[in-house]
Amino acid sequence: MKIYVAGHRGMVGGAICRQLAARQAAGADITLLTRTSAELDLTDQRAVAGFMAAERPDRVILAAARVGGIVANNSYPAQFIYENLMIECNVIHQAYAAGVTKLLQLGSSCIYPKLADQPMAEDALLTGTLEPTNEPYAIAKIAGIKLCESYNRQYGTDYRSVMPTNLYGPGDNFHPENSHVLPALILRFHQAVQDGADEVVIWGSGKPMREFLHVDDMAAASLFVMDLDDETYQRETRPMLSHINVGSGSDVTIRELAETVARVTGFAGRLVFDATKPDGAPRKLMDVSRLARLGWRAGIGLQQGIADTYAWFLAQDPEALRAK
Repeated sequence: MKIYVAGHRGMVGGAICRQLAARQAAGADITLLTRTSAELDLTDQRAVAGFMAAERPDRVILAAARVGGIVANNSYPAQFIYENLMIECNVIHQAYAAGVTKLLQLGSSCIYPKLADQPMAEDALLTGTLEPTNEPYAIAKIAGIKLCESYNRQYGTDYRSVMPTNLYGPGDNFHPENSHVLPALILRFHQAVQDGADEVVIWGSGKPMREFLHVDDMAAASLFVMDLDDETYQRETRPMLSHINVGSGSDVTIRELAETVARVTGFAGRLVFDATKPDGAPRKLMDVSRLARLGWRAGIGLQQGIADTYAWFLAQDPEALRAK
């Protein structure tokens, strides 16, 4: 079986490749196809068509995307919607044109309305207004879901979508301006320990609640969903509401998260919460009951996962991580 992983250098794509490599090592007959962005520009329709026609993969995992935190989303909305739409359109359509019948597309929890009921269930999609700061990115990821569903309806393909909660783990982005909350906290506490600081200042009140999932759990869930037989998958989904949430099923306050990062990094000083800074949404939790009924649950606890991520961080060149 030839499996093409688009975005293999990203955090999620890399984790998926590691798990596919483990399957290879265990004897599975898998040929893993990857291309760097320099080797294959996924926004180039002709290049993607040529690659798919030449390689003829049996399965495609679409983990490639332009991603970033709130600052990047606010600063580059046109690039976020354009590049993600182009990647999805090119990979999904050219996979179909090359005869690929099985594809998995990875999305994001930002597809749900800003004021969606908590926890956010799959049927909350398209029921309200999106969060303005990342609306362009969210629109692109919604389009990816609908592309998969539309090709399934018209052409009988088996294209599926999974929507992860906040992800973290080896390969994360630790850039001080573009990173998400968990890697940002790891970097901040690490620097505080190195500098001998007696306090760390954290934006907001610390009261908002967020859910986090280790990237290795996300990779395992992605392959689990892709491998489901048609009957089982269709029992829990509908043709035009077929995406599946992936999360840990539990959340923590930002204060609890910061306290956990402090323990892992060995920071013994004070935590100061700057309530003059914005908190964002009070809660963002995924409803993962659909995935649980299908037979999968997360297995990596938050403290264990943060310790694993910090160990990976320490093994890297910190300056190179900041520059990513």
